[in-house]
Amino acid sequence: MTDRIFKCIFPAAGYGTRFLPITKSMPKEMLPIMNKPLIHYAVEESYNAGMNDITFIVGRNKEAIVNYFDINYELEHIIQGTDKEKKLEGIRGLLEKCMFSYIRQRRMAGLGDAIKCAKHHVERMPFAVSLADDLCIAPQGDKNVLAKMQDIFQKEQCTLIAVQEIDVKDSSSYGMVGVEELGDNLFEVKSMVEKPNPKDAPSNLAIIGRYVMMPSIFGYLDKIKPGKNGELQITDALAQQVKSERVLAYKIDAKRFDCGSLEGFQQALLHLFGKV
Repeated sequence: MTDRIFKCIFPAAGYGTRFLPITKSMPKEMLPIMNKPLIHYAVEESYNAGMNDITFIVGRNKEAIVNYFDINYELEHIIQGTDKEKKLEGIRGLLEKCMFSYIRQRRMAGLGDAIKCAKHHVERMPFAVSLADDLCIAPQGDKNVLAKMQDIFQKEQCTLIAVQEIDVKDSSSYGMVGVEELGDNLFEVKSMVEKPNPKDAPSNLAIIGRYVMMPSIFGYLDKIKPGKNGELQITDALAQQVKSERVLAYKIDAKRFDCGSLEGFQQALLHLFGKV
C-alpha cells in the first residue's frame, strides 16, 4: 500500500455509438477538442495530479490510441527544425514522463468489467480511474479534479468518487449518491444507486468519470452480478463497498463537459474556442 496514487486506469474500449458514423473507424477518445484529442486531456490531468503510470483498457479498433502515445519517426523527421515541431512538445513531454500499458477488454461488459481487467496491473495498490469523455476544465490557476482527489486521498486513505450537482430529472442517466455533508465539498457516502428514476434519487449528486479506489474494490466486483445488457456496473460494486468501508464523495468545482454526447462535445468546443 501507499499513501499516494501513482496508477491511473483509462477505460477506452467502448464503441462510441452516439458519435456514429465517425466512431465506425475512429475511437471516440480520439475526437479532437481544439488540436488535442480527448484522451490527451485526460492523461495530462492524470500526470499533473502525480499519476504517471497509465493503463488503457482498449478493445478492437483502438489502435489510434496506442499510436498516439508513441513516436512517429517519419513525421518527426519531416518537421524537425521547423516551427511545426513545437506542436509536439506536449505529447513528447507525456511520452517521456509517463509509463503506458495497454490491456485488451475482450468483450464490452461494462465499466466494472473494464476495471477488473486491470486487477493484475494494480495488484494491491490504490488507483485512479478516469473516463476521457468527461472533460473537466479547472478554474484558471486551480488544481485539476484528479489533483484535488489526490490531496484528499492522502488525508483520508479511502475510496473517493467525484460528483456533480445535476437536475434530479436527469438522474436516470447517472449513478446517484445519498450523502452526509462533511464540509469543503466533501461528503460521506451513505448509499448509491445506478440510474434511478427521479423520484427514487437519494440526492441531486451524480457520479462523474473520476474515481480513486482502494484495491478492495476488486473483491466487490467479484461478488456483484451483471445487470442490464449483461454489464458489470461499478456503481453496484461501490454500493456494496459503502456498507462495510468508508467511501467519500468530492463535489467538483471544475467545469465538466459530457463529451460522450454531441451536445456536451459541442459545448466543450465552444468553451475552449472562447478562450483562444
